[in-house]
Amino acid sequence: MREHSTPAEAPGEYLGAMAVRLHRCPNEWVKLSGHPCWKVQKALDDQGIQYEIVKGPLRRGKREDLEALSGQRQYPVIEFEDGTVYRAEYKDMAARIAEGKLLEQQA
Repeated sequence: MREHSTPAEAPGEYLGAMAVRLHRCPNEWVKLSGHPCWKVQKALDDQGIQYEIVKGPLRRGKREDLEALSGQRQYPVIEFEDGTVYRAEYKDMAARIAEGKLLEQQA
């Protein structure tokens, strides 16, 4: 992970401790509002939440690691430092993040 001192330099990559890991598809270049991974990533950026991107396989059949982590094979998935995970429909995930309630998921 590259280190940057401010979110403006490189959203998603920050200097300091990782708060969460965003497990997402490898198509980081797709920045459409309807793309599930991008919508959740943008919500994290907008809230200034520190995260590390973990790109996984594009094909669902190759997502064994994601299934072992979260119990399913759909992106995106947020993994907290304590190893717990959060997965919901991407619109619900983005809304929870935008409301500032992501870290409440851990409690």
